[in-house]
Amino acid sequence: MRFDGPFRRRTFLRGLGTTIALPWLESRASATELAGQSIPRMGMFYFGTGMNMRQFYPEGFGRQANLSRILEPLEKHRDQFTVLSGTYLEHGGGHDGAYPFATGIARGEKQIASPDQLAAAVHGSQTRFPSLQLSVKRGTGFGSQALATISWNQQGVPLAAENDPKTIFNRLFKADSADDQLAKADDFRQRRSVLDAVLEDARDIQPKISRDDRRQLDQYLHAIREVEIGLSREIDWSDRPKPQPKLDHLGDYENAVSPEGNGKFLYDDYAKLMYDLIALAFQTDSTRVVTYVVRTELAGGVYPEFGVSKGYHELTHHGNDPSNLEQLAKVDTIYMKHWSYFLDRLASIREGQGNLLDQTMLGFSSGMGIGHSKAILPTVLSGGRGLGINHQTHLQLSENTPLSTLWQTMADRMGVDTDGPGNQETFQDSPGIINELIT
Repeated sequence: MRFDGPFRRRTFLRGLGTTIALPWLESRASATELAGQSIPRMGMFYFGTGMNMRQFYPEGFGRQANLSRILEPLEKHRDQFTVLSGTYLEHGGGHDGAYPFATGIARGEKQIASPDQLAAAVHGSQTRFPSLQLSVKRGTGFGSQALATISWNQQGVPLAAENDPKTIFNRLFKADSADDQLAKADDFRQRRSVLDAVLEDARDIQPKISRDDRRQLDQYLHAIREVEIGLSREIDWSDRPKPQPKLDHLGDYENAVSPEGNGKFLYDDYAKLMYDLIALAFQTDSTRVVTYVVRTELAGGVYPEFGVSKGYHELTHHGNDPSNLEQLAKVDTIYMKHWSYFLDRLASIREGQGNLLDQTMLGFSSGMGIGHSKAILPTVLSGGRGLGINHQTHLQLSENTPLSTLWQTMADRMGVDTDGPGNQETFQDSPGIINELIT
């Protein structure tokens, strides 16, 4: 089952002689049914520094596999996830693992567009935000081992992530005041003026430079065109009202604290705020593509509220000490409880003949396994039954199967031509999609 592209709502309405923005619907089921097809979403999630793999994999394979201690919180979602044994990251196995995580390309080498951006190129024209980059750390962290993003654009440039729940919420849902609208209009004019000046200068020097310099200039102009497209999108969406989702039983975004904030910070509260934001962004069709660095390398926080006395990175250097391994498994289980909470939220939102989880694929893994290994990665795909995903609970892949096979499978379900001319002859180092996961 391959999607031929999203329902082009605005094109359809233009065909009637006008352009009308459809209102946001609390349940998007009616919009989806009108489209005559499912609206796919995808999320890629990075758990830095691996996990306690001695207590991660289920016992046995197939749908009846017995879940491990760490995965036990996912039991009620057994038919909505698959643990993948055998995944491998050629340039992983250390604290540089976030660099090759989504692209397969090592730190220090020229990157390529990550799978989320390939999907955003297909679906981004239909949503206010082509993609969202989220993290526990703001920015990119580029150049350091604690990379804060796993998203790379067409030029291989890292896309900055946001970590403040209040900032993300306001960006998604807070209406602009009259003053904000005036300031934004002025900003649009200034940015357009700067772009026009840059392009004029480029045209002036183009006939006077060497062939090699012209190639470099062409790359630069391609980046400028991306900025132009982004600016045009902002202008196009600036006069459309943002959705106003119901926030019953959700957290307090007005007083939320980021991991880098100065207020009282509890990771349990933060994790739920961030997962709720992703669910709301998908539900309102504000975006269909999200990346989230749940835990950066060399970090992971301290969890006194759960009785854990050491930071995550310190625990991974366990030295086979039973106490350290026990606390490491305890923290990993906490993360899986939050993941279960996320799946609960998506499953609770009705859409079409099923729920939002049915229309959403969520893949998580890490840049290393236990002991800084390149293999034995904590890899799980959740959701997507309505997109043709056939879950197995625990699936054994061939030894050292590239992690990119998961990303290719997800991209395929998003309607991305992963074998097309724009993506070279193959998808990264993937031997192909995971056929056992496709109905």
